[in-house]
Amino acid sequence: MRRMVRPNLCCPRLFVLSLLSIGCCLPLAAQVQSSAGLTLEEAVQDALRDYPSIHASQETLNAAVAHIHLAQTAYLPHVDGLAQINRATRNTFYGMLLPNAIIPSLDGSPVNNLGSVWDSGAGLLVSWQPFDLGLRKANVDIARAEKDYAQASLNLTRFEVAVATADAFLTVIAAEQTQRAAQAAVDSWEVLLHNIHAVVHAQLRPAADESRVQSELAAARTQLFQAQQAFEIARASLSQFIGLPPAQIGLNPGKLLNQLPGENFAPTFQVESNPLVMQQHAQILQAEAQMKALQRTYRPQFLLQASASGRGTGLNTSDGSRLGGWNGLAPTTQNYGIGFTVTFPFMDVAAVRAQESAQLATLHAQQQQYRLVTRKLQADWDAAQAALNGARRVAQNTPIEVSSAQTALNQATAQYKAGLTSIDNLAQAQRLLVQAQIDDALARLNVWRAVLQMETVEGDIQPFISEVSK
Repeated sequence: MRRMVRPNLCCPRLFVLSLLSIGCCLPLAAQVQSSAGLTLEEAVQDALRDYPSIHASQETLNAAVAHIHLAQTAYLPHVDGLAQINRATRNTFYGMLLPNAIIPSLDGSPVNNLGSVWDSGAGLLVSWQPFDLGLRKANVDIARAEKDYAQASLNLTRFEVAVATADAFLTVIAAEQTQRAAQAAVDSWEVLLHNIHAVVHAQLRPAADESRVQSELAAARTQLFQAQQAFEIARASLSQFIGLPPAQIGLNPGKLLNQLPGENFAPTFQVESNPLVMQQHAQILQAEAQMKALQRTYRPQFLLQASASGRGTGLNTSDGSRLGGWNGLAPTTQNYGIGFTVTFPFMDVAAVRAQESAQLATLHAQQQQYRLVTRKLQADWDAAQAALNGARRVAQNTPIEVSSAQTALNQATAQYKAGLTSIDNLAQAQRLLVQAQIDDALARLNVWRAVLQMETVEGDIQPFISEVSK
């Protein structure tokens, strides 16, 4: 049996080729990438088109625009109409009655009679403020500031969704590369196990070597399962933005795996252009508009009014008798009038001053929040620059790591074949090559991710999207 197996399975040339396949299959598997699939630009466009939070922000903006129209209606005159028919007793009583909403005012004869008559009335009241010392304009400015804040919030939401989608896209690509490297490692260990089994069966190597390879294969499979789990989780995270089931997501990495961004491809930092800063500035303007409106509330109010009315009653006012029939169902006596009214809330001064103090504190808080946001963005920019510089250095070093690991594996393979080293050294060389391949694949992605981080702080990731998707 050994003589039948040894010439075919234990041929030195076949054994060497099988061991060398450990170092050959991994780079090929790790570098395979599909040209078809969803590009980064398409993924971001899908997210911006249909992500729910963007629609919610858009509706908030629409409501703010409607509030502007509502505030502008204060310039229009108020026209109130009234028509009423009732049947009631006509008794009246001399004496003052303080304003209330329970006991109705009455017109009638000063007698006590429970007989009822028809009464009717119709009228029209037109009220208009010819001037208001800037209060209405201040309220319109509040509504406009709310609209500007809603617009800034919408822009920030769109920006955050685009950034989150781009980051999820990069995470999926990174997880996919890690999974491919892990799969290549498993394939390599399976090939080695097959050949070690033949060699051990031929009593050319101890059985412990086969056990060691089996252990390494089990560990490689564990890493593969973990990489597959990370890949599926990454696709699930991306699916919430693009609206596709995770299993249907296929990505086109574009330049992410093959090229590095040029040295000159780096954004310039202008903190004012960041959507978060613009939203915070809009919030300050909104607080200032509310403060100006409060400062105009403790003012006289001027009201020009015109009234026309008609009254009808079934009471004979000359002797207090009832007219009977349908008398009183239609107005028979007309009146009109025009007047100019000035009101001033004298006792509101304390409440207005308290409101102004509270609003001033709110304004100061928003201003300090603006300073905090700009400082944090500056720190984020400095950190992103450091991350980009470090990622570039790593990306320049990982090819050396891969080349050295490949050489080490080849040497360990030759030494193991010649019986000059143990299976431990061969396994260590294999693990180093796997890690080097993963490091090299992720190093280029980390450079692109650092550029994305810088453009996120700058406030515009469109140059990054365009460059990757070319």
